[in-house]
Amino acid sequence: MNEPLSLEEYKKMDLLRFTTAGSVDDGKSTLIGRLLYDSKSIFEDQYDAIKETSERRGEEGVNLALLTDGLKAEREQGITIDVAYRYFSTPKRKFIIADTPGHIQYTRNMVTGASTANLALILIDARNGIVEQTKRHAFIASLLQIPHLVVCINKMDLVDYGQEVYEKIKDEFSGFAAKLDVNDIHFVPVSALKGDNVVEKSDAMPWYEGGTLLYYLENVHIGSDHNLIDCRLPVQFVIRPYKDEFHDYRGYAGRIAGGIFKKGDEVMTLPSGFTTKIKAIDTFDGEVNEAFPPMSVTILLEDDIDISRGDMIVRKNNIPETSQDIEVMVCWFTDTPLQLRGKYTILHTTSEARCVVKDIRYKMDINTLHRNVDDKVIGMNDIARVVLRTTKPLFFDEYRKNRITGSIIFIDEGTNRTVGAGMII
Repeated sequence: MNEPLSLEEYKKMDLLRFTTAGSVDDGKSTLIGRLLYDSKSIFEDQYDAIKETSERRGEEGVNLALLTDGLKAEREQGITIDVAYRYFSTPKRKFIIADTPGHIQYTRNMVTGASTANLALILIDARNGIVEQTKRHAFIASLLQIPHLVVCINKMDLVDYGQEVYEKIKDEFSGFAAKLDVNDIHFVPVSALKGDNVVEKSDAMPWYEGGTLLYYLENVHIGSDHNLIDCRLPVQFVIRPYKDEFHDYRGYAGRIAGGIFKKGDEVMTLPSGFTTKIKAIDTFDGEVNEAFPPMSVTILLEDDIDISRGDMIVRKNNIPETSQDIEVMVCWFTDTPLQLRGKYTILHTTSEARCVVKDIRYKMDINTLHRNVDDKVIGMNDIARVVLRTTKPLFFDEYRKNRITGSIIFIDEGTNRTVGAGMII
């Protein structure tokens, strides 16, 4: 029997964020429910509650999808509408799951759930094979530069666990994925309903020689997913305690977006361009000698420099691009089309600015991955390449180089709604 982990051991464990994606009724919520149940990550009263609900609705067995579908409308319609986050851990790793909707009108929710993920778990119904939403979600996962993709070919029990069905879908998806910017793809044949190859190895598919889904999630290497070369600290808050014991304390707090900062390093502050050295690095647990993504820290500098929210601390010989003219791939979230010459508020790291859309280069065709330069109407769920002019310079990296400093959010100035997400090219 495994000894319970100490608090210190738990803190040191890797954290894997992953998102589910796929078409409607592919079994995303059921798979997450099965993963939680078979890995013993839910309490007895939670299981009893969904068992009672399933019996009351006259369903055969226990509907594990109810573990993640918490909204009333979701339960009534049997669909996922909003992103549901679930947390669980095994002796090897901690996990945050974003269970996202499959319906086309909720693609924006899928983008939200996937934006911080290390891994995308794409489900395909073995009976239906690859459909448009499968391609859409795979393309978005590629666009968002999610480093790892695991494709679960689900409902294998409904195709008699046939190897030829699995191989056909695997070959077709591999052909489509060859056009995408994805380096690591892994395939697993599963039955979320029966539990085959989710946590326990399936006896019904002896032809499959790979590991289970949980084994892959526990062992996939994520240490190199962060950019540890380009030092970036967007300043979120200036800390001045105003207490006698911290009379001269002035720290710059934020979450490290890239690189490794060490005590004594020479750094530059943007936009001022002044250089200084790191005097100390504080964290919630005390002072440390070095810090790296995704740590939240407070950096103290040797010199008094005027730094405020939206500024960035970088290395002197490794600075991000600075420009007011940027090109982005945008995923549009609302039924009000993106306006050419339209003005929007944009959020970039901890900075806020306004922008005007100077040009719409092209719109992507999700099925063929062709660029349509003639269609300039960018509506809900469309993906397009646009050129922006901002009211002040942004300090950014290309999105493929750094997902944090390379991403922006569009806000409608009239309604204050988030209307799009952009990846800087």
